[in-house]
Amino acid sequence: MAGQIRRRGDRTWLVRVYLGRHPATGARRWLSKTVHGTRRDAEVLLHRLLRDRDLGALTIPSAVTLAEFVDRWLEDASHRVRPQTLDWYASRLRRWVLPVLGTRRLPDLTALDVQELYRGLLARGLSPTVVRHVHTCLKAVLRQAVKWSLLPRDPMSQLKPPRAARREVRALSPEEARRFLEAAKQDSAWPLWWLLLETGMRPSEALALRWEDVDLAARVVRVRRSLVRVGRTFRFEEPKTSKARRSVPISEGLARELVEHRRRIDTLRERAGDLWEELGLVFPSEVGRPLRLENLRSRNFTRILNRAGISGLRIYDLRHTSASLLLLTEEHPKVVAERLGHATVHMTLDTYSHVLPTLQRRATERIARLLGAGGDGGADPAGEAGSSSAG
Repeated sequence: MAGQIRRRGDRTWLVRVYLGRHPATGARRWLSKTVHGTRRDAEVLLHRLLRDRDLGALTIPSAVTLAEFVDRWLEDASHRVRPQTLDWYASRLRRWVLPVLGTRRLPDLTALDVQELYRGLLARGLSPTVVRHVHTCLKAVLRQAVKWSLLPRDPMSQLKPPRAARREVRALSPEEARRFLEAAKQDSAWPLWWLLLETGMRPSEALALRWEDVDLAARVVRVRRSLVRVGRTFRFEEPKTSKARRSVPISEGLARELVEHRRRIDTLRERAGDLWEELGLVFPSEVGRPLRLENLRSRNFTRILNRAGISGLRIYDLRHTSASLLLLTEEHPKVVAERLGHATVHMTLDTYSHVLPTLQRRATERIARLLGAGGDGGADPAGEAGSSSAG
């Protein structure tokens, strides 16, 4: 069923090429062309169309606009990606792409159109990072259009988004971390801040923590889910990777504080009465529901930073601080990666590369002392190595 030639009249031929079944309806799809001339002319056209089809350069002409196809794509994607991811795509496409290119017919879209879109977004003051996000979303849409034979090729295949400057990781110094914890003791969510800084958990993981995940006797918290909010709704999701499901030991002091915290939660439950929604959360709101991160940021975190004399810090940076301080104490990167739930050690080292120069300097000083070239009168290499191995 590759192709057909049918006689339609004197020196008139219908050439048909089979393009497979429609991905949604399952109906057979054909591309039809009329040829006026000899049968040989029709055979030449059929051969060319079959070659273009096999090369992926043949599609059924479509009048569908980009906006219409985006709606169709989002509907299909809703069955394949998480709601939070779907909302991420939809918000960027509808806010930045469709107002400019939404009425354009899908086959008429060119690389120059997309490049002009990027230029306009940058001219409006959007950061290269945001434009790169737009690039990711639009490329996913057009790639699917190619798979569904609505486009012969992806017009963005040779297009590169603007280069985004890498955001430097913000982490507290040991002295700043101590100031932060001291200031946080006055806050109602004090155990949460201690937990985030000590364990390096993501805020979404800590806010989804349940008492069933906390073993106070063994001093271990188990990360089993994360809190996801889309608009005004919330839900709990399983970690994306197996490494993100992890057990993290906690200090004796934090364990004691969590015991006291649980008593305070019991008091909250009694005070709320019938308004309480029992979810078993370690860090619930006054009615048992998950805390909102934006409320924690504005009502609690900002005040702590002001009291501690610290600026330019996000809640997520407590995770960066935990990892950075561990690496500065020369903890093995694999241990740090396991605490953070990173898929690989390479991810940890790449994220916290700002710590590496300090570690390299310490390594240089140690090897210099070992070789007796440290400028301190010359240590005995054999003696120092011997004492190290004996320990």
